[in-house]
Amino acid sequence: MKADSASAPATGRDVRLAQLILTVFGLYARAEHNWLSVASVVRLMADLGVDGQAVRSAVSRLKRRGVLDSVRHDGAAGYALADSTVELLAEGDVRIFQRARAVPTDGWLMVVFSVPESEREKRHALRTSLTRLGFGTAAPGVWIAPGNLATETRHTLDRRGLSTYVDIFTGDYYAFGDLRSKIRTWWDLDELAGLYADFLQQHRPLLDRISAGAAPPLDAFTAYVPMLTEWRRLPYRDPGLPLALLPPGWNGVTAEALFHELNTALSAAAREHALAVIRRSPV
Repeated sequence: MKADSASAPATGRDVRLAQLILTVFGLYARAEHNWLSVASVVRLMADLGVDGQAVRSAVSRLKRRGVLDSVRHDGAAGYALADSTVELLAEGDVRIFQRARAVPTDGWLMVVFSVPESEREKRHALRTSLTRLGFGTAAPGVWIAPGNLATETRHTLDRRGLSTYVDIFTGDYYAFGDLRSKIRTWWDLDELAGLYADFLQQHRPLLDRISAGAAPPLDAFTAYVPMLTEWRRLPYRDPGLPLALLPPGWNGVTAEALFHELNTALSAAAREHALAVIRRSPV
């Protein structure tokens, strides 16, 4: 029997496509009352080289996950961002575009949690949430992050209904051992440096290409959306540790500078193209 594509496990391509669609909604739906017509999403994704059937299937999966809601406007079929998605995207805007790196005087944030075996799904949710916030693991059930993430951590865990399982502490590292060495056991800095190296290798040539002049709107859109989709996962993997505790010449600084240059160079023209497509798409 042929497997039902709607119930088949998501592949890497499915995940990548969902991420691209969420980037499009995050960038452009919020300027259109958090709603985009199906026709406009299909047209924008076609500009990114994705066929319409794949787009419709991916959007349906996002609806089933509660990321999008099916809503009609003036008779047009379309999708709105779910309330929880709007809040998540607003939090992401700060993390992606305005992240402040920690300094040594920020101290440390420690989260300790205990979840009954009967609620293991909450344990998984906690680990996922803390990983996305950039926490490292100091010991089983003990997670650590720079102190400047305290407010965001408290808000995120409370919003996700996880606060009853958690105790949060702030303070300084007192003893024993070399803190820079400890950092390498709490976070996989080699993996993170590799992700930054990949971003630099892939997108530095793009900056070289557009340095000679402004990119036309369509070209800006087809470059900007995939670039932002690649970038936006990195600030969630990187806790923004103080530079004094990181290896010399930390390439995350170079990658972040490249991202901001590309964002400045491409975002306005990409938005011009996207809104033109959205506002002229037939219903």
